[in-house]
Amino acid sequence: MDNREKPDSRLMPVLFVGHGTPMNAIEDNKWSRGFQNLASLIPKPKAILSISAHWFLDETLITSNLSPRTIHDFGGFPDELYEIQYPVNGDPILMHKVIELIGKNKVIPNDKWGIDHGSWSVLRRMYPKADHPTIQLSINYLLSNQEHYEMGKALSSLRKEGYLIIGTGNITHNLNYAFSHIFRGDNTTPDWAIEFDNMVEDALVKKQHLNLINALDTNNGMLSHPTPDHYLPLLYCVGASVESDIPEFPIMGFDLGSLSMRAVLFNTK
Repeated sequence: MDNREKPDSRLMPVLFVGHGTPMNAIEDNKWSRGFQNLASLIPKPKAILSISAHWFLDETLITSNLSPRTIHDFGGFPDELYEIQYPVNGDPILMHKVIELIGKNKVIPNDKWGIDHGSWSVLRRMYPKADHPTIQLSINYLLSNQEHYEMGKALSSLRKEGYLIIGTGNITHNLNYAFSHIFRGDNTTPDWAIEFDNMVEDALVKKQHLNLINALDTNNGMLSHPTPDHYLPLLYCVGASVESDIPEFPIMGFDLGSLSMRAVLFNTK
């Protein structure tokens, strides 16, 4: 039987991307070129649901804007970065599907937010024409890691309809450590970052999801993530994966010494 005839082969892949510094949106470097290459690995999506580390608050919201604004949620960068617009359309149909899957009493439509740099710094490289409708789901910090994972699992059926689920954050993200060491001219990658990144890779390959859910409770996890915002998008992607998915790592490496830029593509073969 041709692989394309297998039911699971119709699933849209799920993607997690280490987005790193906003400068990747305007610089030509190995990370921005890596983002650009990701589009070639994914079929054309009907629309995109993004879970960005940068919409982290005490409730679960989803963007309802027909024309979501481009949010420049950072400070101290060149003017060129603030001038970027990513004029993507929203998608009310996808929004309502997400609400139905998560539960009407658990997620609230929101027209105040838009597409933040955690999303657009990657998406403008993947889809520079902004021609794929995109909505964002917030990360509710009142939920447990298990609940974030279960929410991703609830969204998994979107893949059958051709929707792309993308999470953006970083597998290691301790900016205080990174900036303090870069300031001293130390660009080496510490053992705890290497070990945590390797542990995550191993757990993904072996489908040890409980280890991933509990990863931040380890010493290396606490060093890698003083706050959980940049790790949690990965749990949504892991939750949305299925047994037949084979995780691939189209981008790997560290920026700023300790910032893992690993991307994970969950794809059924």
